[in-house]
Amino acid sequence: MDAFTTLSGIAAPMPLVNIDTDMIIPKQYLKTIKRTGLGVALFDEMRYNTDGSEKPEFVLNQPQYRKAQILVAGDNFGCGSSREHAPWALADFGIKAVISTSFADIFFNNCFKNGILPVVLPEPDRDACMQDAEKGANSRIEIDLGAQTITLSDGQVITFQIDQFRKHCLLNGLDDIGLTMEKAASIAAFEEKAAQTRPWV
Repeated sequence: MDAFTTLSGIAAPMPLVNIDTDMIIPKQYLKTIKRTGLGVALFDEMRYNTDGSEKPEFVLNQPQYRKAQILVAGDNFGCGSSREHAPWALADFGIKAVISTSFADIFFNNCFKNGILPVVLPEPDRDACMQDAEKGANSRIEIDLGAQTITLSDGQVITFQIDQFRKHCLLNGLDDIGLTMEKAASIAAFEEKAAQTRPWV
């Protein structure tokens, strides 16, 4: 997993509330266990017509937001069924952070495991981010995870809170496997000792 330290990118405004995981990645794309290739299906039903053509009004189809790396969303983002494919699709598209007032718990946890930073802000701060995102490509939002700050295009600085263990994992690019591998020397020492004291195992 790539480390997340700082991010300066275009933010796409998605002021809808209760964007659920089926909206993020519909159920027909859940057959794969690969984390790649799902970006093209991100927000499939909102993004495409039934004939496969793009809906020009959808925010990520608009030229100024095609390379967005940040989403600014309405309340309760990522609700619905517990599918890890949702953060997989966001990450594969290029989204590295989502800003909202609230997230569904399972989606929130899955973001951290897949290198995406979910930022919880009070409504006035989220609205300030949303207004900045609506400026399009002329606006770049900067997120500094170490300092726990968001800097808007006009220079306004917003602070956010984050669990320090999750912060450590993102800063160091550690998923569950990475965390285990940090203890590789201790694990190897334990196995060596176990082999000496219980050779029959």
